[in-house]
Amino acid sequence: MLSKNNKIKAVDFFCGGGGMSFGMQSAGIEVLAGIDYEPECKETYEANIKGAKFIEANVFNLKENDLEKELNLIKNDDNLLLIGCSPCQFWSIINTDRKKSEKSKSLLIEFERFVKYFNPGYVVVENVPGVLRKKKESGLEDFIIWLEENKYKVHFKVHNTNDFNVPQNRKRFTLIANRVTNKELSPIFADGIKPTVRTIIGEHNGFPKLEPGNKDPHNKNTVAGLQSICLERMPYITKDGGNRFGFAHIERLQLKCFIGRDNSFKDTFGRLWWDKPSSTITTKFYAVSNGRFTHPEENRAISLGEGAALQSFPKNYKFYGSSISSIARLIGNAVPPEYAKRIGLAIINNQEDAI
Repeated sequence: MLSKNNKIKAVDFFCGGGGMSFGMQSAGIEVLAGIDYEPECKETYEANIKGAKFIEANVFNLKENDLEKELNLIKNDDNLLLIGCSPCQFWSIINTDRKKSEKSKSLLIEFERFVKYFNPGYVVVENVPGVLRKKKESGLEDFIIWLEENKYKVHFKVHNTNDFNVPQNRKRFTLIANRVTNKELSPIFADGIKPTVRTIIGEHNGFPKLEPGNKDPHNKNTVAGLQSICLERMPYITKDGGNRFGFAHIERLQLKCFIGRDNSFKDTFGRLWWDKPSSTITTKFYAVSNGRFTHPEENRAISLGEGAALQSFPKNYKFYGSSISSIARLIGNAVPPEYAKRIGLAIINNQEDAI
């Protein structure tokens, strides 16, 4: 039974640095815990997701009844939300090492084990579009069948997060399952103009001009360094959307791997456009050679703080890690908090309608 005092409580599996948890908290959902097997997530998660417990555990080894006892969970709880945003390298179109990511292909099936045990009021899954394209192999097809057979109304679709107030073109598969009402729930669209790079970063938004290799003890203004040859290439890349074609005609600056291959990897060394959403912020966004991650006008890659802002993290979100790459991994792997918030609001609105 539902009452006005009942608040949605969430457990965030594969929580990483807390993007989903933070968005859910912003929507008004109580996050009980985040679960992740990577110890490097702990400090960032606990610094930002107040009141939630970080559980360091490998989901393959985690037992349903152990989690039940640790968090005082109740089966068949209409107010319980289980979230599963599993690492998704195996199903990603940009994956380059299938063997290395082999384990990630079964994580959705492991998450399903907990859903079947607890039978929560709500279930959320967020992942790469590849899990839908390969829904049989990923286990998604059987999971959806089980949810529908057990009276859940299931929404599953690939959304672009730019439609939900995230300043980034980022296509993500999203599933929201609801057995509290008979409504199909989907993330709440943003009203008004879609945010762009100019909306978020730049000096007018409090992000100072920086040089390559800048270090910041708080990580926000940390920028990866550049080799001398890359420093030479930077001025040739046209401001506001240019790419490697700007220096392709200069023999000593041209990348040998692209000679005769002008149609390959056109975004390499690409600058962001001011008045468009950013490209998808990946775990490698700190390096100019890994995609369209060069600042729109400054001769450097975007900083850690700029990448986080384009993921819709607030400026005061604290990131901790042992290196630029480890922090960028937390940022790039995260669910954009603004998108998570809009999933959470859809659930809260549904819960209020059910009372």
